[in-house]
Amino acid sequence: MNHEIVVEISSVFELMFGSKPRLFRSPGRVNIIGEHTDYNEGFVLPAAIDKAIYVGIAAREDNKIRLQTLEFDDAITTDLDSLVPDDKGWPNYVLGVAQQLQKRGYTIGGFDMVFNGDVPIGSGLSSSAAVECATAFALNEIFSLGISKKDLAFIAQKAEHEFAGVMCGIMDQFASVFGKEQHVIHLDCRSIEFEYVPLQMEGYAFLLLNTNVKHALASTEYNTRRQQCERGVALVQEHVEGVRSLRDISMEQLDRWVRPVEDIVYQRCKYVIEENQRLLAAVEHLKNGDLAALGKEMFESHNGLSTLYDVSCRELDFLVDFVKKEPAVLGARMMGGGFGGCTINLIKEDAIEELVSKITPAYQEAMELQLDHYIAKTANGSAEIKPEFPESLMPEKI
Repeated sequence: MNHEIVVEISSVFELMFGSKPRLFRSPGRVNIIGEHTDYNEGFVLPAAIDKAIYVGIAAREDNKIRLQTLEFDDAITTDLDSLVPDDKGWPNYVLGVAQQLQKRGYTIGGFDMVFNGDVPIGSGLSSSAAVECATAFALNEIFSLGISKKDLAFIAQKAEHEFAGVMCGIMDQFASVFGKEQHVIHLDCRSIEFEYVPLQMEGYAFLLLNTNVKHALASTEYNTRRQQCERGVALVQEHVEGVRSLRDISMEQLDRWVRPVEDIVYQRCKYVIEENQRLLAAVEHLKNGDLAALGKEMFESHNGLSTLYDVSCRELDFLVDFVKKEPAVLGARMMGGGFGGCTINLIKEDAIEELVSKITPAYQEAMELQLDHYIAKTANGSAEIKPEFPESLMPEKI
């Protein structure tokens, strides 16, 4: 837990609203493998990480909503009866959740909220889902709504669809809510059945390298990829009964019914089908403790994302190509929606410092950009927190 952020949220909340908040956190996530498979009813393999969004919140006696983000040093005031997407962008991840609760017939009142976090924005670690899930979890608790964790994830997902305009799958929100320390989640995005797979790293770690870019293509191209996958499914459905998603389509069917019609759609669908196969193999590699085999699947995943799904960019490709020459790196790939964000690297722990010292100046020279890095440690999912602050971190009296 980031004590400094929690202290700051508590202090600002008391200063602004004159009362003590309840505190909640919801983590960002990494995805080991299985990108752009979730909205195709495929499989994903995420893990919640020790970087999170923290929320201070208290219920009000009226319908007013007052939000303060410390990340952007910005605030808005609105009303439960007039919830619409906000041009500022950042409030939508909170307001969208409140609207979804109302749409589902839950009774909530107004609330005051201050939030901040240490999930880097635009890095592919899903800060947006962390805000949504922290909000959903907090509202469920302070208004005693009794909503299940699974439904909270779906409410958060729907908020992103309708208020943020990104037709994301369920992975980010599910991982944020259900994360478990020292485990990854093998999630079937069709049935929403899942299993926790122990993560035995044995001297290895996941190093995230942040390109510090987020190309403008990201949101529009994300939705385009989803439409292209749906187009591929529709082409096969004309000839094969019982097909609901790419999950149901074989490469033979794809070659026969899609490739001759639309090559670009064929490439997108080919990647998804192969990625599902890689993920199922990766789960077995983890269960067998075969990290080298897992690393090979990660490299293949990036190749597919770059050449078939076309959601990489030159910055991401540079970082993956660079580490391929490093014996201490077993695997690497871009992570998240694409067009920027982070690469995830499976690397020997004792080689991290040396790699960072080499790749940082090389990246800066090639791309004229700063390279940031983080070591991802697994963490538990959404929860209320009742911190016991060290004396040196206690907030000053206001």
